[in-house]
This record gives sequence, C-alpha cells and structure tokens, in this order.
Amino acid sequence: MTALAVLALPFAVPTIWMVAASVKPLPEIFKAPPTLWTEHPTLAAYGEAFTFQPFARQYVNSVYIAVLVTLITLLVSSMAGYAFARIRFPGANALFLVVLAGLLVPSEVTIVPLFQVFKQAGMINTHWPLILVTALAAPCVLATFIMRQFFIALPAELEEAGRLDGLGRPGIWWRICLPLARPALSAVAILTFLSSWNLYLEPTVYLTSPELFTLPQALTRFTDAYGADMWNTQLAAATMTVLPVLIVFVLAQRQFVEGLAHSGLK
Repeated sequence: MTALAVLALPFAVPTIWMVAASVKPLPEIFKAPPTLWTEHPTLAAYGEAFTFQPFARQYVNSVYIAVLVTLITLLVSSMAGYAFARIRFPGANALFLVVLAGLLVPSEVTIVPLFQVFKQAGMINTHWPLILVTALAAPCVLATFIMRQFFIALPAELEEAGRLDGLGRPGIWWRICLPLARPALSAVAILTFLSSWNLYLEPTVYLTSPELFTLPQALTRFTDAYGADMWNTQLAAATMTVLPVLIVFVLAQRQFVEGLAHSGLK
C-alpha cells in the first residue's frame, strides 16, 4: 500500500499543486521557497476565467458533446459487440478483424479527407464532426471490442432461457445481456467520455467560433494580449476542466476495473 502511494505521487502532486495554486494570489504562485497553501486564498481567478472568454458556454459545449458521444457509443458498441459475440454468421471473425484494424489508423491520417466530407455537407464550424467522428471512430471500435469480450463470457443458458420466455434477439440483448453488462458499459462510458473530453486536434480543425469551442481549445486562449501573467486564471480554468473527469471516474471506478477485467484488458 505504501509503495502504491509513493508511485502515485508523481501523478497526484501536479494536480494538488494546480488546485492549490489556483486559489493563490498571483505573486505567491512562484514564491521562493514554494508553499502548498496560502494564508490569503481567493476565488477571484475562477471568476476571471468566466469573464475573459465565454468559458461557461464552452464548458456546456464539452459536457453535452461528451455525454452525447458516450450515449451513442454505448448504444452502437453494445449492439455490435453482442452481434459479434453471440450471432454466428459467415465471415464474422474476418469482419471483426477488419473493424479492429480501424484502431491502427491514426486520426491525423483521416482528418483531411474527413474535413472535405464535412465541408461538402456544410458541417464545418458546427459540433456535428466532433460528435460523429468520436462516436463512430476509434473509441467506438475499442468499445465494441470490450463489449464483445464481455458478451462472449456470458453463459449460453441465459439466452436459451430468454428464448423459452418468447424473447427474440433484440429482447435478449435489451432485457438480459445489457443489465448484466453494467461493468463493461461503465468501462466503455469512462473511456469514451475521456476520449471526447480531451479531444483537441479535431475541434481545432473544425471550429472557428469561440462560442463553439470545447474546453481543450478554450484553455489555449487564456493569454493576455500584452503579455501579462495569467497563471492563476489559467490554473483555475484547468482545475474546472479536470473536475468532471474526476467525478465520472470516482462514481464508476469499481465498475470500470471490473469491466476491463472481464474484457481481458489490463
């Protein structure tokens, strides 16, 4: 336990310092010798983060895009994973390998042709590219793999019992398999939420209006035009950006670990 705590220090200390520095007055952030806490904590930097740019709107953008992408991915990956795991059809394994090959294609390779497609469809400077690309691309492939591995491990007797009760494939998927797949769904939800939340390249390419920006994009714009220091404002904005991720992980961490264990990912 002590060894784990020591190993966690390099990851925990920067986060703790970021949160502590965000409530310090600006001159104290890099004071020597450094201190973790201040005698005069202030939340002024948190207010400045919302007045410097439309940060509240950008926050809502990130939240609703991440939630929508997560819901779409959960639906698509659970259906695809169930089909690959429980339905026998010719070429199923070969088709699954083709789907998995999508993980090998870097997003940087496809972003230019995708930009042309979305431009032709009139979707540039909208949130549709961020939703569609994230929900149906590499994160969805990984989610399908996790769900397939989980559904493979389910006993066949469960499906037979469902058929005896008169359920078809959709009913078995919805009423029997999905309730049992809660750990795998939690793992998929966390991974997908993080993937969408941290997306930076795609918003930079597809969005030009500050009101449509997501948080990773917004964080790069906390700079003063005259070169004045804004460390406390930047740290306050970064702290608020991290909070939803921590909340999601804390709420679903047990199911997340169980889901990865059942899927074979460790």
